[in-house]
Parts: sequence; C-alpha cells; structure tokens
Amino acid sequence: MKIIWYILAGISGGILGGMGMGGGTLLIPILTIFFNMQQKVAQAINLVSFIPMAIVALIIHFKNKLVKVKESIPIIISGAIFCAIGAFLASKINGDVLRKCFGGFLIILSIIQIFDIKKQKK
Repeated sequence: MKIIWYILAGISGGILGGMGMGGGTLLIPILTIFFNMQQKVAQAINLVSFIPMAIVALIIHFKNKLVKVKESIPIIISGAIFCAIGAFLASKINGDVLRKCFGGFLIILSIIQIFDIKKQKK
C-alpha cells in the first residue's frame, strides 16, 4: 500500500516539475512529513527523480519553442557551479538544520507569492 502513496507523491511532484514550478517544493515535504524520511534522503530522492522529469519537460518545451538556449547558458553555468557548492554544504549541515532552512525557504517563497498575487490584482 505504501508504494501507492509513493506513486501519488511522484505524480504530484512530476506535475509541478513539468509545469516549471519545482516539484521538489512539494515532494520533499511529502517525503519528510508523511513518510518520515530524513531531510537529506528526501532531497536525494528528489534530485534523482528530477532527472527524468526534467528531460521529459525539456523535450516538450523544446518542441513548443519555449527554450531560449542562448539566454539559458549563463543560468546553466552559474547554476551548476553553485549546485556543487550547495551539495557540499548540504552534506556538512545537520539534517535538522537543513530541514529548518528548507522550511524557512518555503515560508519566504509563500510570502513572496502572496504579495505578488496581490500586486497583480492591483
């Protein structure tokens, strides 16, 4: 029965990831809260599951001519460099601290989204 819940978590993360909203913002809390996984394990699962989701989404976005390769190169390079730094830091940080940092990030992101929605309505 647990596998069904894992599949549902993958479906919800996949839908958000395919839409470009970052499925990990949903998948990581699902894995840590409902499946009682350690933060680092949940983040690792999210990263591994992101690879095929990103490939599929990228193919679809390429077909729809939504990808601007020239503009993407600086983002890819800087993202790869700081991804390595972030992964190194995450491996050195205690899992509870990492969980609190991620939770804080989600709260800040939610506040920004709320103000952005209010700004768009005006």
